[in-house]
Amino acid sequence: MQRAHRITKNGHFRFVYRKGKRASGALMTAYYARGGRLMAGFSVNKKVGNAVTRNRVKRRLRESFRLMMPQLKRGNYVFAAREQAAGADYGEINREMIRLLTRLDAMKDRP
Repeated sequence: MQRAHRITKNGHFRFVYRKGKRASGALMTAYYARGGRLMAGFSVNKKVGNAVTRNRVKRRLRESFRLMMPQLKRGNYVFAAREQAAGADYGEINREMIRLLTRLDAMKDRP
């Protein structure tokens, strides 16, 4: 995922938490706030594991989101991983992300 599409500032994260819709699952919580550009942020708490584990979870989240970007509506997305995400493989994370984004009505309408 390109750096131009990443949310990095704390204020931007707080905006999405405050104004966005939320959907929770076993592996993560997804937030979606409408906006002009497609941007995403990823948050992995220290409870998930050590730095190596947290970075692995973050890489899997970013890659899953990157592949879905053409199918998503414009807006701001934040994904907060839960402890169970450390033991999940890429496929489980991908399925959970699709399920949460569908519940948030963030997918583009298909013709």
